[in-house]
Order: sequence, then structure tokens, then C-alpha cells
Amino acid sequence: MDKNNYWVSQRPDGQWQHKREGADRAAGLHDQQKDAWDAARAAARQTKGEAYLKGRGGQIRERNTYGHDPRKSKG
Repeated sequence: MDKNNYWVSQRPDGQWQHKREGADRAAGLHDQQKDAWDAARAAARQTKGEAYLKGRGGQIRERNTYGHDPRKSKG
């Protein structure tokens, strides 16, 4: 578990949240997925972490890494 990672997911009430990994409460609530994704990416950029976007089905749709990328391959 990395505390610099942020997750975007939809809540049961229909709002989108961005939440720091391991946190109990959301860092922010948004009416639109795009707004939550922008906020999560900005927070991950500041902490040099990662941002994950979970779609309505719960699967990861997009992932952005900021700072140190542990992957060895190019691309």
C-alpha cells in the first residue's frame, strides 16, 4: 500500500470520489468523473505517486504514474 496513490471511483449515490489509498474518507467528491480524475491526477503529481481510474464496472480504466516509474521497459 502506497499512500501516494489516488483512486477515482463512483459512489453508490452516483457521485465520483477521489481517495488517497488507505484513507477512510474521500479527498474530494465530484458530480462528474472527469473532475474527479483531474483532481486525483493533480494530487498524485504533487506526491509523485500514481492515479487510478476505476470505471462503473469496478475495473481499472486508466492509470498514470508521476515521479519514479518502476517499469524497466521503454514506453
